Amino acid sequence: MVALPQDYHLTLEEYLALERQTDIRHEYFHGQVFAMAGASRNHVVIAGNINREIATQLDERPCLVYMLDMRVKLDAKHYAYPDIAALCGEERFDATLENSLLNPSVIIEVLSPSTEGYDRGKKFEAYREIVTLQEYVLVSQDHIAVEHYRRTPEGWLLNSYHDLADVLTLVSLEATLPLAGVYRKVQFDLEDATPADLRV
Repeated sequence: MVALPQDYHLTLEEYLALERQTDIRHEYFHGQVFAMAGASRNHVVIAGNINREIATQLDERPCLVYMLDMRVKLDAKHYAYPDIAALCGEERFDATLENSLLNPSVIIEVLSPSTEGYDRGKKFEAYREIVTLQEYVLVSQDHIAVEHYRRTPEGWLLNSYHDLADVLTLVSLEATLPLAGVYRKVQFDLEDATPADLRV
């Protein structure tokens, strides 16, 4: 989803109260509040494609895939709504704000122009503080490009994918994510599209 920064700040207690009182989703970053607005067609299609690709593989296993509406607690003063959050095993939830997941192993964000810098920067920095998080995936909605960050003993390892024939492996879920499936029925702007994009 697209996060639109608001021109007001809330204490953590005020944010928790707001989340309990409204159906509108808000992310919270150390006092700054972001209302979640409607996403583009490509964003929604890609998120749905990813959810379907992963969920189908995990259907018979003790694993879960959450799409769009599952709030995740990143640290004591940071709550977010990733496009996709997944894990295998037992879920754990925040005692302070119910329905806030504590232990995702995979988080996937579909990049939007208004949030790309945040998703790559401060948000990823906060995500890295989640001790259970093993993989972070960034997916472009404007052209074929997927970045896969995986936690290793030496730090975060990056692999990039740019072809529909590429298949990303989500090691912690023992699942694969084919780019042909990720970009199924996505419509790229013809002026900006590469030959690879036009094969979608």
